[in-house]
Amino acid sequence: MKKTGLILLLAFMVAAMLVGFLAAFQVKAANGLTVTASDASVNFPSSITFSIKATSDQPVTDIRLLYTVARRSLVTVVNEGFVVFQPSTSVNANWVWDMRKTGGLPPGTGITYWWKITDASGAVKVTDETTLTYQDQRYDWKTLTQGLVTLYWYNGDENFAARLMAAAQTAVTHLNDIAGAELTDPVKLYIYKNAQDLQGALIFAQDWTGGVAFSQYSTVAIGIGTSASDLAWGEETIAHELTHVIVGQVIENPYGDLPTWLNEGLAMVAEGPLDSSFTSTLQQAIDQHTLISVRSLASPFSVFGAIAYLAYAESDRITAYLLDTYGRDKMLALLQVFAGGATYDDALKQVYGFDMDGLNAAWQASIGYATSS
Repeated sequence: MKKTGLILLLAFMVAAMLVGFLAAFQVKAANGLTVTASDASVNFPSSITFSIKATSDQPVTDIRLLYTVARRSLVTVVNEGFVVFQPSTSVNANWVWDMRKTGGLPPGTGITYWWKITDASGAVKVTDETTLTYQDQRYDWKTLTQGLVTLYWYNGDENFAARLMAAAQTAVTHLNDIAGAELTDPVKLYIYKNAQDLQGALIFAQDWTGGVAFSQYSTVAIGIGTSASDLAWGEETIAHELTHVIVGQVIENPYGDLPTWLNEGLAMVAEGPLDSSFTSTLQQAIDQHTLISVRSLASPFSVFGAIAYLAYAESDRITAYLLDTYGRDKMLALLQVFAGGATYDDALKQVYGFDMDGLNAAWQASIGYATSS
């Protein structure tokens, strides 16, 4: 057979197979598999219940919920929930996302979901995507937007919100001035009435939690009252937590994060001058020769209050040392190197010429610190 004839024969066979496949698919799809209802109910902050009703000429044998969560990520992760139900030609089932088992989400998070249903004949039905907002429905939120920042609040007047928005804008500008880090994506600030209301929005919150940054979600939640002292504290806390979000946007990569001392140090510097309680803690450690090394500060801070307090104070001073000695451009270069996935020591070497041990020695020498003999 000539080559041209063989090609035509193969093409005919492929076309015939495709027609047969499509015909079989149409038979399967035409058996009456139908979704009659789909819904989602939010019980903030602990769970979401996804419900579905479906009918078919054949018993429905498999139902799966597929969903994605809107957050900063280099890849889209599709999650799958398997629904437990009794096979039937008419089913009414649900799947519960229990946040107490998986960890919670910040208010305002977008969730997109759809269903995949299969019956005994092998027919498959995939529903259209639906998007819901995982909102804290306990409060009547008001909003204020300026630039890339949207502030949500329910307690206090318009002046209260305006003052907090001004603090956020100042923090954005200040961080760019000192470290070159810029806010690139929209960020949400949720302002709760107090720490108790905030903790009620979190899964397994610590009783000392007053503010938290959800960097992957570009969201900050803080409990701030309307008194003068609460407002002053709130302005500093907004600067601190917002810095975490901005820095997270700058260094986003699939390989690693910042050392804790730098992440917290930048946030502490953004707040402003150290409070006297931090400076006294730092001075006591200097006097008693009990400073924590930079390398140790790269790991998560201690759960013990006194040690954590010292860790925050040192992180502030170490980061300020880098900024004061080497300037804004070097700090921006360091963040950009971290964005490329460099290790802690390699990043410091590339930008400053020393590793964490070298930084430790240089900073301690700058404050006249000498280890005990």
